[in-house]
Amino acid sequence: MQTATNYYMRNLLLLVVLQAFLISCSNLKQTADNKSTPSLKLISSIEIPFEETFQNTKVGGLSGIDYDAKNDLYYLISDDRSMFNNSRFYTAKIHLLENKVERIDFQSVTTLKNATGKAFGNWNTMPTTSADPEDIRFNPKTNTLLWSSEGARVLTADKEVLQDPSLNFMDLKGDFLGNVTLPENLKMQKLEKGPRNNGTLEGITFDKNYKNVYTNIEEPLFEDGDQANTSKGGLIRLYQFDAKTKKNTAQYGYKLEPIAHEPVPKGAFGVNGVSAIQYYGKNQLLVVERSYSTGTQACSVKVFMCDLKKATNIKNYSSLQNQKFELASKKLVLNMDDLGIFIDNIEGLTFGPKLANGNQSIIFISDNNFSDKQKTQVLVFELVKK
Repeated sequence: MQTATNYYMRNLLLLVVLQAFLISCSNLKQTADNKSTPSLKLISSIEIPFEETFQNTKVGGLSGIDYDAKNDLYYLISDDRSMFNNSRFYTAKIHLLENKVERIDFQSVTTLKNATGKAFGNWNTMPTTSADPEDIRFNPKTNTLLWSSEGARVLTADKEVLQDPSLNFMDLKGDFLGNVTLPENLKMQKLEKGPRNNGTLEGITFDKNYKNVYTNIEEPLFEDGDQANTSKGGLIRLYQFDAKTKKNTAQYGYKLEPIAHEPVPKGAFGVNGVSAIQYYGKNQLLVVERSYSTGTQACSVKVFMCDLKKATNIKNYSSLQNQKFELASKKLVLNMDDLGIFIDNIEGLTFGPKLANGNQSIIFISDNNFSDKQKTQVLVFELVKK
C-alpha cells in the first residue's frame, strides 16, 4: 500500500510540474507575440477648416490618403459624388517640424475620369454615371494610382440604382487605365444578396512589392450574415487581387467588433465597419474599425493588427453562415477612445515619413462628409515597435 501511494504521489507531482511548464511556455509564447505588435503614439494633429477651398473646389470628404516618399507628396481622394465639384483627388504637402504638423499645402486637384475619358456624373441628377470614391493608393513602380468606388444599391419608389463597386487604375492625370475583375459576390443585386449599399470597397492597400492589392468591404455581404449591432459584430471579407492580372486570388473572413455605443434613441442608426486598411508586413494588415451611433457625435475608432497567415481562403464559399473556416486573427493596437480627444470619421491612413528619432510615422485622416458639424482631422502617430 505504501509503494502504491508513493507511486501515485510521484506521478501527481510530475503532472503538476509538466502543467506548470506548459503554462509557462504558453505565457512566454503569448508575451513574444505581444512584443511583435507595435503601439501607436499620437504626436500631432491639425484640422483642415470646413471653409477650405483650393482651385475653386471645396476641400472636404477626404476619405483616403497615401504617401509618395520619394517626392514627399500625399495623395488625398474626396468622396464627392460630383455634387459640389467633379469627383477628384488632391496632392498636398504635409509639413512636419520637429514631429509636429506645421501646415498642409495643397498642390494640385485632378478630376477622376471614367472609361470614356469623361468626368463622373452628379449623383443627384445622373446617379448611374456617378462614382463614390473611397480610397486611393500610389504605385511608385508604375507611377500610377489605384482608387476604389463603393458603387450604389438604392431601391426606392423614386430611384433605382444598381451600380457595382470598382477598383480603378489611373494615371496621375486622372485618366482611366483599367480596373480589376470583380468576383460575383461584389456585384450589386436587387435581391438581398451581395453587397449592402454604402458598405462595400472602403479601403485598399498594396503589399510591399506592389504585386498584390488588398481591399475590404465595410459591412457584411447579405449572404454572410447580419450587420454589426451593439451585442455582436458581423463577418466581412478581405479581398486579395493580383495587381498584374487584376484577378481576385483570395478572400478572407474577418470578425467585426460590436457597435461601440447604443444609438439614441434606441433603434436609430448605428454602424461599425472597416473604414481603412494598410499593409504592414507579410500577411499582416493594419485594420481600422470605425463605429458611429446616432446621439454620439464622436466616432469610436480602433486599429487592429490583422494576420492572414492561418486564415482560410474563402473565395469559393458562397456564404459564411454555418461554415467551418479559420478567420483572420486580430490584435488591438490602438483604441482612439483612450486618446482623450474628439475623434471624427476616420477613413484613411498611410505610412508617412520617418520621424526625427528614426521611428515610422502613420497618418490618419477623417472624412467630414461635407458637414459643418464634422471635422477634417489629420492625426500623426509614431509607430513604436515593442
